Amino acid sequence: MVPTPLPDSRTEPDGSAVIRVLSYNIRSMRDDCEALARVITACAPDLVLVQEAPRFFRWRKRAAWLAARTDLVVLGGGATAAGPLLLCSLRATVERTQDVLLPLTPGLHRRGFATSVVRIAGTRIGLLSFHLSLQRDERLAQTEMLLERLDEMGVEHAIAAGDLNDVPTGDAFRRLAGRLQDCWAVRPWGEEHTYSPDDPRRRIDAIFATEGIEVLGCGVPAGLPGVTEADLRAATDHLPVLAALRVPAIRP
Repeated sequence: MVPTPLPDSRTEPDGSAVIRVLSYNIRSMRDDCEALARVITACAPDLVLVQEAPRFFRWRKRAAWLAARTDLVVLGGGATAAGPLLLCSLRATVERTQDVLLPLTPGLHRRGFATSVVRIAGTRIGLLSFHLSLQRDERLAQTEMLLERLDEMGVEHAIAAGDLNDVPTGDAFRRLAGRLQDCWAVRPWGEEHTYSPDDPRRRIDAIFATEGIEVLGCGVPAGLPGVTEADLRAATDHLPVLAALRVPAIRP
């Protein structure tokens, strides 16, 4: 089924900004990179919050390839954030970026956050891409660090997105949804489940936004013009999440 179209990116007459935000676990670009690029391009995002970006040999070159192939630029993250990566369109003006490595639990995978503050239509927006632990206790601790990091960014409006390795009834997911808007729950659009592409039954990827941001629609862009089922299955082992959000105009 073709979903109702999401609003296009634009600046409204009142100065508010409609932005398109994509969250996507790309499994280190080990799958069909051309299919991945086609999916991202068809979503026409202003901001892309990536998880599992390439982290090893020539990782910068691979991130640059993906950005160029999708008419975006690399904003921050990658190996220096242990996998989360930020891409943006030229619509965004970058104020600052910071890659954050989280405490390492022996025997578990290193995690991190890719963060940035950007301006779109003059409005400051904090960004945080994350990929939480598979282990429950560590995942909960990382959730608290994520919320603390958002508080420390010093912005009124913020977007956090990523792979939670948790479902909406789980403790980490509920903690984030208790402090932030779970964009799919607020205004569902498209499909819900993100894992796995061949038989999606779990929603473990999500986009969250602070209360001042209006959610215009959020979900898996299956059926979006230019996004084919074949590309979604070939691109990586997760389905993407696309949201259209309205950020208020800057105050005089």
